[in-house]
Amino acid sequence: MSNIKVRFAPSPTGFMHIGNTRTALFNWLLAQKHGGKFMLRIDDTDVLRSKPEYEAAIRDALHWLGLEWTEEARQSARFERYREITAKLKDKGLIYACYEMPEELEFMRKRLLAKGLPPIYDRSALKLSDAQIAKYRAEGRRPHYRFKLEEGEISWNDLVRGECHYSEKNLSDPVVIREDGSFLYHLPSVIDDVDFGITHIVRGEDHVTNTAAQIRMFEAVGGKTPVFAHLPLLTGKEGKLSKRLGSLGVKELRSEGMEPMAICSFLAKLGTSESVEPFYNLRDLAATLDFSKIGRAQPKFDEEELKHFNLRLIHAMPYSAVQKRLNISEEFWNAVRGNLEQVSDVDVWSEICNDEIEPLIEDKELTEAAAELLPAEPWNEETFGLWLSAVKNKSGKKGKDLFRPLRKALTGKENGPELKKLLPFIGRERAYKRLRGEKA
Repeated sequence: MSNIKVRFAPSPTGFMHIGNTRTALFNWLLAQKHGGKFMLRIDDTDVLRSKPEYEAAIRDALHWLGLEWTEEARQSARFERYREITAKLKDKGLIYACYEMPEELEFMRKRLLAKGLPPIYDRSALKLSDAQIAKYRAEGRRPHYRFKLEEGEISWNDLVRGECHYSEKNLSDPVVIREDGSFLYHLPSVIDDVDFGITHIVRGEDHVTNTAAQIRMFEAVGGKTPVFAHLPLLTGKEGKLSKRLGSLGVKELRSEGMEPMAICSFLAKLGTSESVEPFYNLRDLAATLDFSKIGRAQPKFDEEELKHFNLRLIHAMPYSAVQKRLNISEEFWNAVRGNLEQVSDVDVWSEICNDEIEPLIEDKELTEAAAELLPAEPWNEETFGLWLSAVKNKSGKKGKDLFRPLRKALTGKENGPELKKLLPFIGRERAYKRLRGEKA
């Protein structure tokens, strides 16, 4: 596949939640794998609900995740283009005016369902006489507009779902323009995809029926129909969509100390036949993208599993992945990473090793004796074992009675990285003072 171009098209009516984060990720990975382009399209046609702060948060989330784009567009700047194409489609009879009120449409829908029939619009608006239209207009009714689906089977080869087939007879002509003249999602999206040369569309399986109708729109507008991939929707761990899942987003996960590559690695492999393994850069993750390995079942997203995975990723994270973010040596990172809950926690251990702390003295006799047994520098990871053996022989103590007082005196904490790794960074002078109960 060459010259691939994909788009992520969020509506700035809320923050980025975990579902559309996954959509953005798969689009980006597809472009990256094939040397293609990733476009950001802001779908801000809903003027009342679109907010600048939501758009800013979406952009910030994409940047933080590393999902950079090469091009962008804004639907609110393209209304003239939409009206131009719509006028041509009206002239061709492919967009037609309808005068039914919402309650009338609902009555028609219920009547069809009661008869055991699919609630398909019957195109009665096409049979209206000029007199009937004039009467409706005199009543103050304003028309909404539908796109007329051409007869015949609609089919495509979906990268996830395989061969998909829909009959036009089982689909309602979709409403494309509301009574107030505003556009619904369907047609502007198709016009944009044609104008910007989008070759592949990756989105949730809730759009499958939309795709069937939009294929007819691509044909009507005169553009090449893109390749589609419909991802199974995420569900909560209970197997159903939860309110928390719908609102959980990048902003919350970031504030909880999640790593962007933990989120990306987890979402990219969740629901696939591959194991969920840590990746430390998006290029390597993109190289593994394979739509044939995505299962059809809805994957269960468990926030707790993601948190555990985040810890796993941090504990094995190479220094190269954090070098630009932290002012520490590779030796220090490797010494403490296995005990971090967040990457930022490394600062705590850096301060413990390098700055003045208040030691916690639990067994004064033991720690003072231990201070006198500290060997001369230079120290390495073997120093602690030799020193501990000497302290054990001198004091007769072992286990927690030996380890805990030494750790609390040296670090001011009950738990943490192995002392054999920390001790060389603390150094003899600071260790001696702390063991004697002095600030150091």
